[in-house]
Amino acid sequence: MSDEPSSHWENVYATKDAAQVSWFEETPALSLELISAAYPGHGGVIDIGGGASRLAGALVEARYAPVAVLDLSASALAVAKARLGAASNSVEWIVADVTQWRSTTRYDVWHDRAAFHFLTDPVQQQAYVEAMRSALASHGIAIIGTFAPDGPERCSGLTVARHDAASIAAIIDQDFDLANEERHEHLTPGGSVQQFQFSTFRRVG
Repeated sequence: MSDEPSSHWENVYATKDAAQVSWFEETPALSLELISAAYPGHGGVIDIGGGASRLAGALVEARYAPVAVLDLSASALAVAKARLGAASNSVEWIVADVTQWRSTTRYDVWHDRAAFHFLTDPVQQQAYVEAMRSALASHGIAIIGTFAPDGPERCSGLTVARHDAASIAAIIDQDFDLANEERHEHLTPGGSVQQFQFSTFRRVG
């Protein structure tokens, strides 16, 4: 794991309550809706950059399996585990840098609500795609949420790469077909509105 990004996110969760960060959602309604629409079954889901998100618990409750959450921050994952209590045993918690990780498990759905837009280097972006290919089953679904082209240029003190469906498609290139694209306005705990873009791809190779 690369130390610098890990230290950054550990510091974020050491200095802020999980419900105070700008990306906090009381209920992951849109993610659940997109997953259900793209993959009607109850297969395996991995949440990339899920941190302290409430999505893992909602997926377990909805009987998706297996469920995994990958994040750079062990502290963020600890928050989610503590919230779930005994149900946390139904989730695989992975502390890793997605650009340096490769999966030994195949999932039906790859969900990323806001991790990919922190990768501004094309080398990092390609490493992310290779990780996605290692984890996603044949004909699996990749749901990638990023700041939209008119969304914030920075988040948590870091520069981000804003995307639409076309720019993500150009990066993941082959083996994936665009199935859906949707804009979303996220209201932060501080009351500001952030423009997001959610792009859903189906693996074809």
